[in-house]
Amino acid sequence: MGEKKVLRPSSSSYCCWLEMSPWLRWWRYNHPLRSLCHSFPLFVFVAVSSVIGLVGLAFFWSFTSSFLAPDTGIAGCRPDGEGSWSIGIYYGKDPFSLSPIEVENLRDGNSSAWPVANPVFTCASVLDAKYPSNFVADPFLFIQDSALYLFFETKTLTSKQGDIGVARSIDHGATWEYLGIALDEEWHLSYPYVFKYNDQVYMMPEGSKNGDLRLYRATGFPLQWTPVKVLLKRPLVDATMIHRDGLYWIFGSDFSRFGTEKNAELEIWYSDSPLGSWRQHKKNPIYRSDRSLGARNGGRPFIYEGHLYRPGQDCGETYGRRVRVYKVEKLTKDDYREVEVSLGIKESKKDRYAWNGHRYHHLDAQKLPLGGWVAVMDGDRVPSGDATQRFLIGCIMVLLLLLVLLVVGFLLGAVNCIVPLSWCMTFSRRNDSPWFWARPQFNIKLRRYFAGLNRYASAIRGRLNPSTCTGKLTLCLLVLVAVVLVCMADQFLLGGNGAEDPYMFKGHFSQFTMLTMTYEARLWNLKLYVKHYSRCASVKEIIVVWNKGKPPNPEDFDSAVPVWIRVEPHNSLNNRFKVDHRIKTRAVLQLDDDIMMTCNDIEKGFRVWREHPERIVGFYPRLVDGNPLKYRDERYARKKNGYNVILTGAAFMDSELAFKRYWSEEAKEGRDFVDHQFNCEDVLMNFLTANASSSRTVEYVHPAWAIDTSKLSGVAISRNTQVHYKLRSDCLSKFSVLYGTHALQKWEFGSRADGWDR
Repeated sequence: MGEKKVLRPSSSSYCCWLEMSPWLRWWRYNHPLRSLCHSFPLFVFVAVSSVIGLVGLAFFWSFTSSFLAPDTGIAGCRPDGEGSWSIGIYYGKDPFSLSPIEVENLRDGNSSAWPVANPVFTCASVLDAKYPSNFVADPFLFIQDSALYLFFETKTLTSKQGDIGVARSIDHGATWEYLGIALDEEWHLSYPYVFKYNDQVYMMPEGSKNGDLRLYRATGFPLQWTPVKVLLKRPLVDATMIHRDGLYWIFGSDFSRFGTEKNAELEIWYSDSPLGSWRQHKKNPIYRSDRSLGARNGGRPFIYEGHLYRPGQDCGETYGRRVRVYKVEKLTKDDYREVEVSLGIKESKKDRYAWNGHRYHHLDAQKLPLGGWVAVMDGDRVPSGDATQRFLIGCIMVLLLLLVLLVVGFLLGAVNCIVPLSWCMTFSRRNDSPWFWARPQFNIKLRRYFAGLNRYASAIRGRLNPSTCTGKLTLCLLVLVAVVLVCMADQFLLGGNGAEDPYMFKGHFSQFTMLTMTYEARLWNLKLYVKHYSRCASVKEIIVVWNKGKPPNPEDFDSAVPVWIRVEPHNSLNNRFKVDHRIKTRAVLQLDDDIMMTCNDIEKGFRVWREHPERIVGFYPRLVDGNPLKYRDERYARKKNGYNVILTGAAFMDSELAFKRYWSEEAKEGRDFVDHQFNCEDVLMNFLTANASSSRTVEYVHPAWAIDTSKLSGVAISRNTQVHYKLRSDCLSKFSVLYGTHALQKWEFGSRADGWDR
């Protein structure tokens, strides 16, 4: 018998061919990935891809996960393309000097921290299993005696449309009781304009999706409403009503007309009564301009010192970017004129870290019966369409990653064809051919094109052979690009909106003061510290205790919150715990200026401290044990699975209780010893706190990561760890004699249900 020959298909039939065993040949032609080549290049390609995937996973756990929104288990409050709107409350002597509620230093008996901070009402406040909310917006107040009623749009998770919810506060807006859904129609509702007329309470919500503007009357305030009449058969958006000069005026926008620019036009209608027939202004649309100039209404018009003011939305950069206020200089049936005035509300510099850092588009300001003004405002951390934009960018990153991996596989030889084999196949029967394949000229041109691509591909692979230096460098660069792309895809698809939100406790948000102690040699660390932590959501202000050298100017810092420099006459570690009248919060975070960690970890620590404000809650655990007592590090504490000391250089504490205890007469000898050793101020604080209570006094929160910036600037204070720990052990002996034995009960790691102390 003659020698059996292996028949190879011609180059016109296939793009490439490999010598292979029968089972490999079967795998070559039957497996979906039949363009993959020999096993060794394939193994290298899979290994490289796996390493890139592991890097992406590590990036997620160490970085991306720290940016995930808190309280994700709450019904509703899911990412939404329209944003994550919430509601805050403001007070002032007039509508142009409004300040957020935290400036009022309001305290709530059920909260362990003060002041109560905005936002006071969020999607998490809508505790209704039937109507879980994705966001709350368009707030309107109704004042009845000493109670404040808040009507708002809530976009329900189930119906994906807006309904009107209502809540009540009897403590000046510090806490709110959610009462339920006041109005639910088959169409989208928003902008619940509530007012009183002839001792009856009416609501005029936006229902433009239904094509008209309707009026409702309260039959059982605040939850029962009945429709009265259709005021206008026009789909007016954000319509508001005001009584002025004997007439009732409706301001609204109609975007249904042909050629109308959305958010850039305003119409006026007038009537003798809210229930009467309405006639449109002769100059409608009376306002047609740029979207940034407030044509669309942004809340209830108000009267101050005899003048009428109209809030409008600046929609230039994004929908609802900010509220502008316009003073109405002329309002008649024939004419209308207004001029912009300053609202006076300071915009936050925290951007996405603030509840209204990126946009606020609605304001309802009203005069209180006993004097002063109150206002509610909604706000959002992200621009309109942020969730959709992040998803699209993430998908683009994934596609680019796949492309880079394909190129890597091609250079390694794991992928041999740049054109799918099916494009190069011939067909046995003419009827099997697609329409373009039956045309010889097109077929020949296409094959020539593919052949040219394959020649170029072979030339490129020859020049970038992985065995050469150029090839190795190219592969390394491609792998580096792939690592960057997988991390970016991680961040955009899984990292949320990039904001590190605060954690709610008992329905409240609060704020704390940051305090750090430093001197002139560490100015670089301090500037980095202030720039980073001033953006954290719950930070109210930063106090810098300046122990030595020429103090900096607070204006030199890039800070989103006020920075105070407290210059001390003597260089003492005891200065860290001095009672300071500038501290306006119960909580103080003592954090050294060389420690950098995520705002999310800081917010976690604040959340844990609010559960037990009598404790020292921090991020660096230590274990004190033995006879005599010996100071041990975190590694030893974890080996023994317990700790009983928290470093106060990174810890939350009660500003009133802890500082007064430290500066008591009882602690004087201990403070003198701290000055003598120039060490152990945190050990003394732990001693004083532990011996003043029979219950637990310390709690640990594990940070995702922390960087010691003193190693970068070369200004570390404790260079010799063994000597440093020996001094602290001496302090333990001294303090034991002065104040009794430190509470030796240790607390295990991982005892919290949320796992924050692992």
